Amino acid sequence: MSVTITMPQLGETVTEGTILTWVKQVGETVAEDEIIVEISTDKVDTEVPSPASGVLTEILVGAGETVEVGTALAVLSDDGGDAADASGDDAASAPVDETSAPHAEPVSADAPSGTPAAEQGEPGDTSRRGVLSPIVRKLANENNVDVAMVRGTGDGGRITRKDVEAFIANRQSGSAPEAAPTPPAPAPAPAAPSVPAAQPATEATPPPPPPAPAPVAAGGGGEVEEISRLRTRIANNMVNAKRNTAHVWTSVEVDFERVEQTRSRHKAAFKQAEGYSLTYLPFIIRATVDALNAYPVVNSRFDLEAGTQTFNRSVHMGIAVDLDQKGLVVPTIRDADSMTLKGAARAVRSIATKARASELGPDDYAGSTFSITNPGPFGSFMSAPIINVPNSAILSTDTVAKRPVVVEMPDGSDAIAVHHVGYLGLTWDHRVFDGSTAVLFLNRIKTNLETWDWEQELS
Repeated sequence: MSVTITMPQLGETVTEGTILTWVKQVGETVAEDEIIVEISTDKVDTEVPSPASGVLTEILVGAGETVEVGTALAVLSDDGGDAADASGDDAASAPVDETSAPHAEPVSADAPSGTPAAEQGEPGDTSRRGVLSPIVRKLANENNVDVAMVRGTGDGGRITRKDVEAFIANRQSGSAPEAAPTPPAPAPAPAAPSVPAAQPATEATPPPPPPAPAPVAAGGGGEVEEISRLRTRIANNMVNAKRNTAHVWTSVEVDFERVEQTRSRHKAAFKQAEGYSLTYLPFIIRATVDALNAYPVVNSRFDLEAGTQTFNRSVHMGIAVDLDQKGLVVPTIRDADSMTLKGAARAVRSIATKARASELGPDDYAGSTFSITNPGPFGSFMSAPIINVPNSAILSTDTVAKRPVVVEMPDGSDAIAVHHVGYLGLTWDHRVFDGSTAVLFLNRIKTNLETWDWEQELS
């Protein structure tokens, strides 16, 4: 009896995943709920447990391949089948994890006919060339690629996503793509020379493996390093957001003096009770939630292709979290519109701590209706962030600092005072609403921060 492991649904919005590493290899025993594979999605990297116990008899999708949810990844057998006890030719045909299992350096088609197949990297093995993942098939169709011309580097000659992308890149650069390998015709064995009995005449010495690649020195004396998976996801998301939305930026100046006075009175007691400092961000979240309720179009989702606009009933707040300068992620605080100021502070603290400890799953990064990024603690003056698609807008909260402002005295005269002042910037999608809405929305937040009785929020 066997069990087929498929690509799981790792989140409500996740449709595909990339195999990072097979933790278990063919022939190894796997316990139920034991981690068997690591998968990367557009949201986060995830360890996937085995749904059953057994022996891993076949790996259907190699490391580095991207497949859709529901695609068969591997096969478990309760007795291990024939793969666990295979030897000779059967063992050579068993799939392996290309990222961790050692393999011989491929030899060109001109290698002596006496060289064993394993030492040649089995260039004639095309038993799995026709096995294409949905992602590979879609990529080939969209780019008018004849897969018969693509060299497959996967197990059994299987064509991977990287193979198709390399073919497309070669075609665009004008270089001749390398055709798919075909098994060479058997050549008559040459006459065996006189050799010592300890070394058969038909056995050739395989070439030594290449040395491990060293960092490539850049022209300016630096080193070239591989881009991390997180940075790749960020890069793709940012480019797609700029390409598919009409970005406009608007800002307002906010007098945070009333907020600052409340913080000063309660910060010692708050830190003693909660274990962390009371920042400006929870105040801004509370003021923003009210503004989103007043201007629901800012909290909407716009789908031009479908011809629809969804006005969200709840506010699910995305909060940008810096991972110690190694990347930026945006987990979601669900139902932020139902939270008090203390509740918002606790929620921000919780998701930031879990994000930095890699304790959040794909669903924790999905479903936001509006987002806030907070570069202020790093000393920013004004920021114009990129929209966290599919949101229609994102708010930036910059540094609050003491500045001279004009205030009206009780007798109606004006005076100069030193207040805590900061700037709020809104990047918004001009396809969804217009400048008047953006300014009114920002001024609603500004008015809330400057006039609300914040004392009752912490009492």
